[in-house]
Amino acid sequence: MANARITVHTAAGIDRIEPEVHGHFSEHLGRCIYEGLWTSDSADEGGFREDVVSLLSDLEIPVLRWPGGCFADDYHWEDGVGPQEERPRRRNLFWAQGPEELPEESNAFGTDEFLELCERIGTEPYLAANVGSGDPQEAADWVEYCNYDGDTELADRRRENGHEEPYGVKYWGLGNENWGCGGQMTPEQYAREYRRYATYVGTMDNLMLDHELELIACGFEGHEWNRRFLEEVNGSPWGVEFPLDHLTLHHYYGRTMNVPEADEEKYDQFLVEALEMEDHIERIAAAINAVATTDDIGVIIDEWGSWHPEATADNGLEQPGTVLDALSAAAVLDVFNDHSDVLTMTNIAQTVNVLQCLVETDEDDAWARPTYRVFDLYAPHKGNEAVQTSVETPTRGLDGDDEDRELPLVGASASVADDETYVTVTNLDCRERKTVDVTLEGMDLDSKSIDAEILFEDHDPDAEVDADNAEEFTAEELDVAVDSGSLIAELPASTVAGISIR
Repeated sequence: MANARITVHTAAGIDRIEPEVHGHFSEHLGRCIYEGLWTSDSADEGGFREDVVSLLSDLEIPVLRWPGGCFADDYHWEDGVGPQEERPRRRNLFWAQGPEELPEESNAFGTDEFLELCERIGTEPYLAANVGSGDPQEAADWVEYCNYDGDTELADRRRENGHEEPYGVKYWGLGNENWGCGGQMTPEQYAREYRRYATYVGTMDNLMLDHELELIACGFEGHEWNRRFLEEVNGSPWGVEFPLDHLTLHHYYGRTMNVPEADEEKYDQFLVEALEMEDHIERIAAAINAVATTDDIGVIIDEWGSWHPEATADNGLEQPGTVLDALSAAAVLDVFNDHSDVLTMTNIAQTVNVLQCLVETDEDDAWARPTYRVFDLYAPHKGNEAVQTSVETPTRGLDGDDEDRELPLVGASASVADDETYVTVTNLDCRERKTVDVTLEGMDLDSKSIDAEILFEDHDPDAEVDADNAEEFTAEELDVAVDSGSLIAELPASTVAGISIR
């Protein structure tokens, strides 16, 4: 008998799942850049780690955000271009960095190196400009350096630095966490600063560029802040009504839970915190729709993921990569699919070695973490049309929770393409297996080809990955039966499944 029933409403489309919803984020923090993406014993002639580049290329990540994060609002891009031996060594105001764990930035990895990395792995760059300690001219100059094809000093400097053609960078974030490390601004103050920057950066695509820029404003989990920002940014008597294409927020969870020391009750609380992403998406979308429309201003979650107590500023925000963290990523990706009508991008934090990274390195090796496996399993959703799902699932209350929150023990999402329906199902119960019944409306399953894979069948939630066991976390074939017009699957505790119906 099924513990959970999932109905896929194949004709009830939500919207296209933008590939950028599977985006990533790399900051000058800890070993993300230095010893992560750049320079090591396994580096190629350009300084990139071949093993990391290979893993990221295989994942086909759609967009990569850089250089921060808090680092972005104390970063001056011109420090990081030109001959490397002439680049100044600067402070890293917010983070210990590199194998030496020093609060210093060598600027060996700068704009041209980052954009070359994006070309190598086939991803779209997303650059975050300095609003906290910079100025609009610096931001506009960066756009010109990257994107202008004419005869100016900055365009010529790019050519002298080895890139004849413009990079064509489309996504530009104007500030980062400007309510906090980006200047501790009020929403009204940030709105006024944002309009100044958007005036100069946004005007670039009128005459100087042959493509449009997409401008991104930084929002906040405190949603009244977002409403006040949007009202103020709309208050100018001149220029476009809303000079932004996207509004972001950041959502981390697990700040009080050390996975190796936690029990099953803590696991439930952690997963409930991850699923609070849905409320944040709905509330920021409501803030946008109160003064504009999500048809014109998309929602971006450009920092998200687990952040456990062992990840601190002085250790480069490193924490173990566990199955439980990967399970949370699956739950959140299902939420993203269900809100594809408002979401235009997300960026998990961070790509290599930091927080809920997808790739981990040491001096000699690089390997995929369990969260990497989840992104790989969910990849068939990218570019599909998300469709509505109804999930009938048991729930479990959180012990001693003042808010009476409950964890749904099974989650799912689905999408359709021309000849395929793809369904992802997650057993969020870390204690017991679940029998899941999946019905696809209007579909004769007996005439279909069905393939299914499962992750983490033989692993406990606190299982950690390292260089020696990384291949044990890859997906395995899952047996799925067809019974009375439904798919029946057995999902062990804390597992994730992907089912393709053609």
